[in-house]
Amino acid sequence: MANHIIDPADLKFYGATTIGERGQIVIPAEARKDFEITPSTKLLFFGSHGGIGLMITKAESVAEVVAKATKMLSGIEEVLKTDIDNSKEE
Repeated sequence: MANHIIDPADLKFYGATTIGERGQIVIPAEARKDFEITPSTKLLFFGSHGGIGLMITKAESVAEVVAKATKMLSGIEEVLKTDIDNSKEE
Protein backbone atom coordinates (compact mmCIF):
# COMPACT_ATOMS: atom_id res chain seq x y z
CA MET A 1 0.00 0.00 0.00
CA ALA A 2 1.38 3.41 -0.95
CA ASN A 3 2.34 5.85 1.77
CA HIS A 4 0.26 9.01 1.35
CA ILE A 5 1.84 11.21 4.03
CA ILE A 6 2.13 14.75 2.72
CA ASP A 7 5.68 16.04 2.52
CA PRO A 8 5.70 19.84 2.95
CA ALA A 9 8.30 20.00 0.17
CA ASP A 10 5.65 18.61 -2.22
CA LEU A 11 3.09 21.31 -1.40
CA LYS A 12 2.46 23.90 -4.07
CA PHE A 13 0.66 27.23 -3.81
CA TYR A 14 -1.50 27.85 -6.88
CA GLY A 15 -2.75 31.32 -6.03
CA ALA A 16 -5.78 32.91 -4.44
CA THR A 17 -9.38 33.28 -5.53
CA THR A 18 -12.40 35.21 -4.35
CA ILE A 19 -15.86 33.75 -3.88
CA GLY A 20 -18.29 35.33 -6.33
CA GLU A 21 -21.78 36.58 -5.49
CA ARG A 22 -23.26 33.21 -6.47
CA GLY A 23 -20.79 31.28 -4.27
CA GLN A 24 -18.60 30.22 -7.17
CA ILE A 25 -14.82 29.96 -7.14
CA VAL A 26 -12.31 29.91 -9.97
CA ILE A 27 -9.71 27.13 -9.80
CA PRO A 28 -6.40 28.48 -11.10
CA ALA A 29 -5.51 27.22 -14.59
CA GLU A 30 -2.23 25.65 -13.45
CA ALA A 31 -4.06 23.65 -10.74
CA ARG A 32 -6.69 22.52 -13.27
CA LYS A 33 -3.89 21.35 -15.57
CA ASP A 34 -1.85 19.61 -12.84
CA PHE A 35 -4.90 17.78 -11.46
CA GLU A 36 -6.56 17.18 -14.84
CA ILE A 37 -9.72 19.05 -13.83
CA THR A 38 -12.00 19.58 -16.81
CA PRO A 39 -15.49 21.10 -17.02
CA SER A 40 -17.02 17.63 -16.48
CA THR A 41 -14.89 16.75 -13.43
CA LYS A 42 -16.93 16.07 -10.28
CA LEU A 43 -15.37 17.57 -7.13
CA LEU A 44 -16.17 16.80 -3.49
CA PHE A 45 -15.74 19.30 -0.66
CA PHE A 46 -14.83 18.32 2.91
CA GLY A 47 -14.24 20.48 5.97
CA SER A 48 -14.45 20.61 9.72
CA HIS A 49 -17.07 22.37 11.81
CA GLY A 50 -14.36 24.66 13.17
CA GLY A 51 -14.04 26.36 9.81
CA ILE A 52 -10.27 25.96 9.78
CA GLY A 53 -9.97 24.51 6.32
CA LEU A 54 -11.68 23.15 3.27
CA MET A 55 -10.49 20.18 1.22
CA ILE A 56 -11.46 19.72 -2.40
CA THR A 57 -10.85 16.36 -4.04
CA LYS A 58 -11.86 14.62 -7.24
CA ALA A 59 -14.83 12.29 -6.74
CA GLU A 60 -13.11 9.55 -8.75
CA SER A 61 -10.21 9.56 -6.26
CA VAL A 62 -12.58 8.99 -3.35
CA ALA A 63 -14.33 6.22 -5.27
CA GLU A 64 -10.97 4.48 -5.81
CA VAL A 65 -10.11 4.68 -2.09
CA VAL A 66 -13.54 3.30 -1.12
CA ALA A 67 -13.17 0.43 -3.61
CA LYS A 68 -9.72 -0.46 -2.23
CA ALA A 69 -10.98 -0.23 1.38
CA THR A 70 -13.95 -2.47 0.55
CA LYS A 71 -11.63 -5.07 -0.97
CA MET A 72 -9.34 -4.87 2.07
CA LEU A 73 -12.29 -5.29 4.46
CA SER A 74 -13.43 -8.37 2.57
CA GLY A 75 -9.97 -9.87 3.07
CA ILE A 76 -10.06 -9.05 6.77
CA GLU A 77 -13.48 -10.69 7.08
CA GLU A 78 -12.11 -13.85 5.47
CA VAL A 79 -9.15 -13.94 7.88
CA LEU A 80 -11.44 -13.44 10.87
CA LYS A 81 -13.83 -16.12 9.63
CA THR A 82 -10.94 -18.55 9.19
CA ASP A 83 -9.63 -17.75 12.69
CA ILE A 84 -13.09 -18.31 14.20
CA ASP A 85 -13.52 -21.59 12.30
CA ASN A 86 -10.08 -22.76 13.41
CA SER A 87 -10.73 -21.90 17.06
CA LYS A 88 -13.99 -23.90 16.97
CA GLU A 89 -12.08 -26.97 15.75
CA GLU A 90 -9.64 -26.80 18.68
